[in-house]
Amino acid sequence: MIRFALGRLASLTASLIVASIVIFAVVEVIPGDPAAFMLGVNARPDTIAALRAEMGLDEPMVTRYAAWVGGMVQGDFGMSWTYKTPVATLVADRIWVSLPLAIYALALSTLVAFPAGIYAASRRGGAGDTAIMGATQLGVAIPNFWFAMILVLIFAINLRWFSAGGFPGWADPFAAIKALTLPAIALALPQAAILARVMRSSLLDMLGEDFMRTARAKGLTRRQALWRHALRNALIPVLTIIGLQFSFLLAGAIIIEQVFFLPGLGRLIFQAISARDLIVVESVVMLLVFTVIMVNFIVDLTYAAVDPRLRARA
Repeated sequence: MIRFALGRLASLTASLIVASIVIFAVVEVIPGDPAAFMLGVNARPDTIAALRAEMGLDEPMVTRYAAWVGGMVQGDFGMSWTYKTPVATLVADRIWVSLPLAIYALALSTLVAFPAGIYAASRRGGAGDTAIMGATQLGVAIPNFWFAMILVLIFAINLRWFSAGGFPGWADPFAAIKALTLPAIALALPQAAILARVMRSSLLDMLGEDFMRTARAKGLTRRQALWRHALRNALIPVLTIIGLQFSFLLAGAIIIEQVFFLPGLGRLIFQAISARDLIVVESVVMLLVFTVIMVNFIVDLTYAAVDPRLRARA
């Protein structure tokens, strides 16, 4: 297990290095001078040059990359050019919106997907299976931002059960959770559809295995064999999907945060791109990439703990 973990850790480190190079290079080649953008079209060239020097943009790209990576290793994500605030402070303020939203959406998708996938697998070919597969196909096809606007129209504007947007903070936990409910549902719909289909497919694969036929031969009904033997083995690929979904929900909620005016990391990235605040874009995206890779690392370790064959291959 230790050898397996060290191998995955080495792969994680290499992935982070490659990701940092790609992120820095992509952000740096975006057209437009941040200093000129901040000062406006009427700014004098010497004023722009002075601001570029203050922001460190006159340094060679390799030097700026080394300084950026070295700062992140020490926990210094740099200073925002727009907010004049450390990027770490901005992230600390926004993460308490994005992280609970991702956890909330993942919990909703899991609570819906697990029963739906198990029920569909146990009723393979029946009306219930057909209905659930049709519903999941629809859930995958519907864009979450369109679904979010429908939720706002129905539950915020017509019924007035929820607010149409904004976040009141965590001083009142009930109000905060209520404000995150519609965004979480909008994010959870496609993820629940995907997870339900994976759960159904994985369970059906298990039902065709030899150990399931042995369980049935010993007198267990199909449902008993499914719950006692198939479900645990079917969870292995489902764990991978859940890990990927959490990463997506944390890093990919930019549009939903825009729809609901939530002050999360996605909205911060959007605003930083609009303002050409490159250090914020680079640091926040790198932090999200690190989170995604760490989640996958944890999922790999969980995989190995559940399935000893992976440790043997390592």
